[in-house]
Amino acid sequence: MDTLQLLFDAVTVVFIATTMLAAGLGSTIPALRAALTNLPLLGLALLANLVVVPLLGWGLAVLFGLTAAPFIGLVLAASSPGGPFGAKLGMVQRGDVTTGAAMQVVLAALGSITFAFTANAVLRAADVGGGVSLDVATLVRTVALLQLVPFAIGLLMRHYGPETALAWHPNAVKISNVTFLLVLIGMLLGSWQDVAALLGSRTLLAGFLFGAGAFGVGALLATGSPERRTTMGGVAAVRNAGPVLAAIGIAFGDDPAILGAVAALLISGLAAVLPIAVAFGRRRAPAQAVATAEQTRT
Repeated sequence: MDTLQLLFDAVTVVFIATTMLAAGLGSTIPALRAALTNLPLLGLALLANLVVVPLLGWGLAVLFGLTAAPFIGLVLAASSPGGPFGAKLGMVQRGDVTTGAAMQVVLAALGSITFAFTANAVLRAADVGGGVSLDVATLVRTVALLQLVPFAIGLLMRHYGPETALAWHPNAVKISNVTFLLVLIGMLLGSWQDVAALLGSRTLLAGFLFGAGAFGVGALLATGSPERRTTMGGVAAVRNAGPVLAAIGIAFGDDPAILGAVAALLISGLAAVLPIAVAFGRRRAPAQAVATAEQTRT
């Protein structure tokens, strides 16, 4: 069991680091500068992802009367913005991919610092499980190290060696995707009894509604075209699993019940937002095809 736990922890570290390395390799300083200087959009995105969505997660956990493990899991997930799949949802829905990817990276970077403070504040206020308090300093150091350093390395490589960065980027994305699947499988297998106990429970419904609600919050608290707004909805709906897994390992000793709850919540949340993105993509496909054809003729 100790060997499997060490293997799970190692894969988790690889997943977190390669995810942010891939984000850095795929980003450019001008794109990030554009995202940071669009103050209305940035301010609304920060409000949505760092304030409203965490409150939404807390509210749903209270509304559905979740027990300690899923309550903690939902609060941790809601407090962690910038999940990389959010940018991919922009592609699925044929949205504003450039803005979505830049904002996802900005939120992931900022979230590596704000996550511990937000989650700790909510858990202490909720007094869940007899009063849970996270080691904020340790979490900030760990998450910032695992996220900000790989991202900075990737961004510098993209700036000073763009050919190398573009060559490495697809492999980094593949490693991130594969390790995320391995982590998710490990969470499900290691906690299968806890996950099975959640089937038919209010936890899955809370996760589903959280995903749909966060999408709506992100879309409403955005500026620009409908494509940009729904893209920001996808960014808000998908949370960053890296800090969540780090917190569970550091603060809760990789508690199987919390790991299983997080896995169930992530899956049920994706089940809510993926059909929304697909529906937008199908609706926009004909219009974008016409626009492309007109550009070709001119």
